[in-house]
Amino acid sequence: MAIMPDVDGLDEAVRALGEWQHDGAPMQLHPGDLGWYRRFGAEKAAAAVRVWRRDGRILAVGLLDGPELLRLTTAPDVRRDEELARQLAEDIVEPSRGVLPAGRVNVEAPRDALLHDLLAEAGWDVDEPWTPLCHDLAEPVPDPVLRIEVAGPAQADVRAVVHRASFGRSTFTAESWHTMAAGPAYADARCLIAYNSRGAAVAAVTVWSAGAGRPGLLEPMGVHQDHRGHGYGRAISVAAAAALRQLGSSSAIVCTPSSNVGAVATYASAGFRPLPEVRDRYRDA
Repeated sequence: MAIMPDVDGLDEAVRALGEWQHDGAPMQLHPGDLGWYRRFGAEKAAAAVRVWRRDGRILAVGLLDGPELLRLTTAPDVRRDEELARQLAEDIVEPSRGVLPAGRVNVEAPRDALLHDLLAEAGWDVDEPWTPLCHDLAEPVPDPVLRIEVAGPAQADVRAVVHRASFGRSTFTAESWHTMAAGPAYADARCLIAYNSRGAAVAAVTVWSAGAGRPGLLEPMGVHQDHRGHGYGRAISVAAAAALRQLGSSSAIVCTPSSNVGAVATYASAGFRPLPEVRDRYRDA
């Protein structure tokens, strides 16, 4: 059954997710996703995580990214493991198991997971498509042609201001940044801020390494609402890829709703290659 870890268990889940990342894998939950969620605090992040074990080994990790969305992945060697898939499906479908509530809920899982078949058998449909994109980092990344700074503690407020101006409902603050940066996942992460020729902070991104030779993640990337339409999204995405290459990542990955054609085009212009679309499974109320 699903287990909610303590803070030490959360860090173990982050390590497991890092080990499961590899080039060519379908889009899946990344240690950076847990690292970004940690902005709410270690205890809240742990309370949002579920792990499934067998003989002491973590086989699956899920993140409740909001009360109605479970983002889940498994160790690569058990993606089609029937015993695990049935356990996951039972825990997800039955609200009394404490993974997802009754009513409309979504589950995100790698597109080759057997879990998709079992949820389909239970009557779950597919939701709107998302587009994963990948930037191969085998070769050097071009100059972003914009001043880029790595945000440290002194720039936390600037990073937070740009994020809130990029995402209208965000409550991200400098305190949130410090809370996030105190987590172990941030040891292999960087926040970047882009400045225009007038010195204004116009875009920001956080990049998360999963370790040398593994894909790194952009989560999140945003352009200040007052400075859109000038190519700053492309520039900060190029800078993000370069930062991940410096951290030893083999590739940079990101995922955005396919309906956000502007975002897909921005990443593509920065050298990210669109991959086959992916869809969540959902159950109606």
